[in-house]
Amino acid sequence: MEHKETADKGCLAHCFSFWDKLTPAQQDFLCRFARPVHYDKGAHVHSPTENCVGILLLRSGQLRAYLLSEDGRDVTLYRLFAGDVCILSASCVLDAVTFDVHIDAEEPVEAYCIGAGAFKRVMDENIYVRCYAYQMTAESYSETMWAMQQILFMSADRRLAIFLTDELAKTGGNDLRMTHDQIARYMGSAREVVSRMLKYFAQEGLVKLWRGGLTVLDKPRLQKLARGETESRARRRS
Repeated sequence: MEHKETADKGCLAHCFSFWDKLTPAQQDFLCRFARPVHYDKGAHVHSPTENCVGILLLRSGQLRAYLLSEDGRDVTLYRLFAGDVCILSASCVLDAVTFDVHIDAEEPVEAYCIGAGAFKRVMDENIYVRCYAYQMTAESYSETMWAMQQILFMSADRRLAIFLTDELAKTGGNDLRMTHDQIARYMGSAREVVSRMLKYFAQEGLVKLWRGGLTVLDKPRLQKLARGETESRARRRS
């Protein structure tokens, strides 16, 4: 038991910038309420109509936060990976969150979960925790506004270039194992638009398409397009 508590403390200390601002009692309290959780791929982690999950500290896997319309269409806001903290899964204790967010597991997820009630208690006691919570909420809003800005104001070719550039930055390679459906969902676009843009990128020598993924052949040109420094004929096709 002592070994488990130490491991939990190490994980929490690594993830939470406010950890050294907590009292020993508050640290022990959060550790007692930090339980390991697992979500299978495709599992629904959080929605506005379900119980408040709490703060999630991802150890492995991937989560997707998105908005869902009444007719079932969804728009991806952002994704979270190992080492990230999911704050909106505890939106019930954050009065600054005024929109309904859904969160799904895109891959099998291992995480620590701190119950919403336990986190709120420490947040109410400690100004550093409260500031952290609102900072994380503000960052989530920023990610949301960036997603909306791309959907509303950017051309399809630039949005795709930004997406591919960001994805490859995470892996450090040139290959992206992702279907057209997945790319369209993450971009908040239609599959037909994404397929058309990828076909055009392939014709232009930017990418090579293969079943279940693609290889970027010309990163400098793709990055230039992502920055909006080039005018692409693909814009007339989107």
